Amino acid sequence: MIDTNQFERIVRALPILEHADPGLLREFQQSAFFARIPAGHDVFIEGDPVDAIALLISGVVRVYKIGETGREITLYRFGNGESCILTANAILSQKNFPAVATVEKEAEAVMIPADTFRDWVRRYDLWREFVFELLSQRLSAVMVIIEEVAFRRMDVRVAALLTERGRRSDSIHITHQEIAAELGSSREVISRILEDFSAQGTVEVSRGSIKILDREALQDQSGM
Repeated sequence: MIDTNQFERIVRALPILEHADPGLLREFQQSAFFARIPAGHDVFIEGDPVDAIALLISGVVRVYKIGETGREITLYRFGNGESCILTANAILSQKNFPAVATVEKEAEAVMIPADTFRDWVRRYDLWREFVFELLSQRLSAVMVIIEEVAFRRMDVRVAALLTERGRRSDSIHITHQEIAAELGSSREVISRILEDFSAQGTVEVSRGSIKILDREALQDQSGM
């Protein structure tokens, strides 16, 4: 059950509730519950049954797939006011979770039981629209990932990732393995690409970090 203070925070993170009718608001406070999830915790791993969906109030969750070779690829992340489409889909289709969802930054979440979530989709137009909008947004993000994997060279994708991560600072704290896991490659491939960037004078590579030396050249390589 959600108490008054928690509910005020939730409404700020989920503006949809400002437009909800009294019935949905009452059921939300009665059925949902608040949870704190530490960084590094696996919310779901592939094959898990899904008994609730998390709507984040704070923190970040990374959703990714692991291939037969052990390589990872990030599908998407979700944060404040957002949720996971794979969780929603698993609940609506009553199937197991098809990926891994791990908390990257300590999270606070509103948890809604699966049966309640399905019931609200059936009975409340506002909730159904919220879920469909969530599905639409995340599907677009996943389609971008598919397009990048299928059609963009890995060096271009690495340059794009570094350009994005380096918007606030030239120094990026990230390992070769983390880049590989993000992009669905191997550490060896990423290391070779970074060696090339370093030889070109675009970046400086050190243990656990990468410094951007020529932002314009890196952006040109990324195609952004």
